[in-house]
Amino acid sequence: MDQVTTYLAALGIPSDPRLLVQVMVGAGLFIAVLGIGAAVRSGPTPQQRRIRAAAPDSAGSQIVRPWDNDPTGALRLFVPRSGQERGKIALRLRQAGYHGAGAVRTYFMVRTALAFILPSLFIWVAWFGAALPSAVARLVEPASRLETAQVFLVAVGFVVAGFYGPSLWLRQKVKDRRKAIRRGMPGALDLLQVAIEAGLGFDAAMTRVAHEIGRFCPPIADEFTILQLEIHAGKPRDRAFAELERRTGVEEMASFANVIQQATEFGTPVSQALETYATEMRTDRELQAQAKANQLPVKMSGVLAGFMMPVLLLIMLTPIAIRWVTVM
Repeated sequence: MDQVTTYLAALGIPSDPRLLVQVMVGAGLFIAVLGIGAAVRSGPTPQQRRIRAAAPDSAGSQIVRPWDNDPTGALRLFVPRSGQERGKIALRLRQAGYHGAGAVRTYFMVRTALAFILPSLFIWVAWFGAALPSAVARLVEPASRLETAQVFLVAVGFVVAGFYGPSLWLRQKVKDRRKAIRRGMPGALDLLQVAIEAGLGFDAAMTRVAHEIGRFCPPIADEFTILQLEIHAGKPRDRAFAELERRTGVEEMASFANVIQQATEFGTPVSQALETYATEMRTDRELQAQAKANQLPVKMSGVLAGFMMPVLLLIMLTPIAIRWVTVM
């Protein structure tokens, strides 16, 4: 340590022993995390490499994901052993657009890491913030003034935020992706209808639409690509469409699957069925917009009453209060 301090002093670098210990501990933790990550990381299987080689570039490298997420070795410390719980998280991740082979494992590891790192970082800042550079020390000065009990209470809050924050974030991602799919479905159906009327088969039309719509609505492009990959891999068409409905969780996508299957069963022209369904979707969207517009006056009445009533009461009661004060 004395040799390191002397060398740093010769270079003109501040050589506070406490700061050096903190930097060394931080570097050691960083190297340990990288080592653990490299030890538990598994490469793609030969089947995944073949499917990814056959998939188009717009689909990305994370659209094919195995369902087997049984934790082994050190992963049991982060990933729950219950297959039902892992299945729920896997479904939510797929609905959010995360189809990677290690999506479930990464989710649980990130949640555990945040629940540990955030409170540890706060406690370290609260206790050793004075040893930081002056500019940073001024920013964290309020934390260093807290008492020990207050520090641990705030740390508990950081534990809760780190553990449940990823769940709330994932829920919002699922909601945003479903909204994007609902908004892009009519346009995707129009493109699909045009491609079919131009002479392409249904599978070729879906592949072409997935390529064209990827710049405007990536979720629909990913779902169409996954559907075609599953069908080409040998999965029955009805099961592939059922998996599409389950993977997105969007009612419009489920209705689209039913329309395609019924048109195929009864011999109805697919382009005509798509045109009718796209028109119905636009009509439903217009009706939903009208319903929200009709709800607006009712919602505004409460806001207006909340802001205007105090002012009206003040205008009416102020002269009475002044006269009462004058008389008394």
